[in-house]
Amino acid sequence: MEKKIFSPLREFKPHLLMLLTQVGYTLIYFITEASFNHGMSPYVYVTYRHIVAGVVMFPFAYFLERSVRPKLTFALFGEIFVLSVLGISLSINLYFASLKYTSPTFLASMYNTIASLTFLIAVVLRFEIVDVRNPRGIAKVLGTLISLAGVMTMTLYKGPLMRNLWEPLIHIQPKSASINKSWIKGSLLTVTFCVTISISYIMQASTLKRYPAQLSLTTWMCFMGAIQSAVFTVIAERNNPSAWIIGFNIDLWSILYGGIVVAGFLTYILLWCTEKKGPVFVTVFNPLCTIFVAILAYFVFGEKLYLGSIIGAFIVIMGLYLLLWGKEGDKVVDFKTKDISQCNSDHP
Repeated sequence: MEKKIFSPLREFKPHLLMLLTQVGYTLIYFITEASFNHGMSPYVYVTYRHIVAGVVMFPFAYFLERSVRPKLTFALFGEIFVLSVLGISLSINLYFASLKYTSPTFLASMYNTIASLTFLIAVVLRFEIVDVRNPRGIAKVLGTLISLAGVMTMTLYKGPLMRNLWEPLIHIQPKSASINKSWIKGSLLTVTFCVTISISYIMQASTLKRYPAQLSLTTWMCFMGAIQSAVFTVIAERNNPSAWIIGFNIDLWSILYGGIVVAGFLTYILLWCTEKKGPVFVTVFNPLCTIFVAILAYFVFGEKLYLGSIIGAFIVIMGLYLLLWGKEGDKVVDFKTKDISQCNSDHP
């Protein structure tokens, strides 16, 4: 009886964890925007955030994975180093740099391209198999095309402005006019970020096969990413040494939340779900974050919302969940493959 009750929960555990992850990511949009508008350097933020994450995750990784952690070879160390560049120091710096020139809603909307980009790259690298003779294979292709069409709608069509129903409950200091003039620069940074993070998701799946210790991999990535980002920050903020000074204000709280919750806890969840379900499955949940961000931005923070964003987001979500339906058919193949490999290991 107990097995029947908890069996569905175990089956949908990755889905529930990814839902929790999107809630955590939603909050970081607004916390970091408030911090950056307060004057904090995004490059300093990325460095401090991953130092905090590495320190917090280290004891868990050291004690909980002491018996299962593989030996770290030089080749594997180099692979984790590159993964840290793609997944942390380069991509996240691009991400927060673009937030300085755009809005949380725009960034969350463009973030939805990651699922399609990851799917396309996975197909090219043969991490993902598409059978166009199978309905689920067709769903993967159609879902990818539909989601890209939705992103193009959000990017190219604004439409009428939606009227706010009430005064914003929380006020975030608006960006200056000089920053708003750099919207194109922010868009280019966002696109570059999406491509970079898509590649990192594919690489994570590959690295986890050789280093199946999610806590330890998270810790290594955080420390390496912090060092890499620190080097970049020294160069970028060479004329502003005061940027490294953090007061007891929103800057500190954004670092603690970003380090402990996002870079530490949520990264571990992503790695676990990537190992269990694959990189495409992980990215398919990104549209939920767009919905949560739009709701908070419009109803709580009073941010402008255009009809084009609503229509585009709806199209994206239709496409990506069509892709998710196509992906669900893969689990049968994955389980069979897993069973075969286990039988082979039992019979040398």
